[in-house]
Amino acid sequence: MQFRKEEEDNFAMEMTPLIDVVFLLIIFFMVSTVFVDFSRHMDINLPTSKSSVIDEEPKTLEIEMSKDKQIFLAGKKTTILGLEQFLGKLDVKTKKQNAVIRADKILPYGEVIEVMGLLQKAGIPDISVAVK
Repeated sequence: MQFRKEEEDNFAMEMTPLIDVVFLLIIFFMVSTVFVDFSRHMDINLPTSKSSVIDEEPKTLEIEMSKDKQIFLAGKKTTILGLEQFLGKLDVKTKKQNAVIRADKILPYGEVIEVMGLLQKAGIPDISVAVK
C-alpha cells in the first residue's frame, strides 16, 4: 500500500512582500522630506547708497461706508467727490496700493459698486470688501 506524503507546513516568512513595503516606505520618506539647501553663505558687507530703492509694503486705503451713506477715508469723513479727488492725486504707478471697503450690510449695493468703480478708475488693482 502506498501512502501519500502529507505536505509539510512551511513556517518560513515570505521576504519579498516585506522588502517591497520597506522600499515603498523609504521612497515615501525620501520624497516627503524637505531638502535643506546648503548654499554657500559668505560674509559680505555691502556698500550703502543714498539712491537705493526700498521695497515698501503696499499701502492700504481703508474706506468705510455707514448705513446712512456716509463715507470715511482713513477715519476722516468725506464725500464721493472728495474721494474721487483724493484718488486722482494718488501716485499709484510708483507705489503699490490696495483698498479695503467696509460697508454696512443694509447699504444699497450700488453705493459700494460706485466706490469700487472709483478705485478701479484710479488704477488700484487690489480691492477687497471686508466681511465678518
